[in-house]
Amino acid sequence: MNTGLPEIEKKTVPINQYIKSLEQPFPEKFLARKQDYRLNVEATTRLTGFAKDYALVVFSAQWCKDCATYIPVLALISEATGMDVRVFGGLKKDPLSHTRKWRIPPSPPEAETFRIDKIPTIIVLSRDGREIGRIVENPKLAPRLEQEICEIIKSQQ
Repeated sequence: MNTGLPEIEKKTVPINQYIKSLEQPFPEKFLARKQDYRLNVEATTRLTGFAKDYALVVFSAQWCKDCATYIPVLALISEATGMDVRVFGGLKKDPLSHTRKWRIPPSPPEAETFRIDKIPTIIVLSRDGREIGRIVENPKLAPRLEQEICEIIKSQQ
C-alpha cells in the first residue's frame, strides 16, 4: 500500500501525544513501561541514521496489552532517533459483525485500508509513503522491537 505521509499525518497523532490522550488508568501503564525500558544502543544508533528517510505508523488501542508493551518503546525510539512515529488509535472490535474485524467508527477507516487484523500493527514507511514492512503484535525477526525495525529497513538498503 502506498499512502502519502502528509495524508497520514493529517489523520494521526504523534506517539507522545497519543500516550497523553489515553484515558485513566492507561497512561500510567504506558509511561511505566517507557520509564523501565532501555533501548538497544546499536539499533538506536542505526535508526538515527535512517530517521529522515523512514516513518512508523502504528495502529493501537488503550485496552490492548501488547500495545501497552510496544507503544512506549516506539515513543522512546522516536525521542532517541528523531524518527516520526504516528498513531491511529482508538481501535475497537466489532462483535456484531462477522465480516468486519473493527467497528468503524470509532476505529479509523484506515484499519481496513491497511488490512489491520491484529494490534499493535507497526508499519514501516519510506518517506514517499511506500510500505516496506510491518510488525504485527510482537517482533518476530529480532529479539527487540528497535532491532526488528532496523532489520526491516536494512532489507531495503
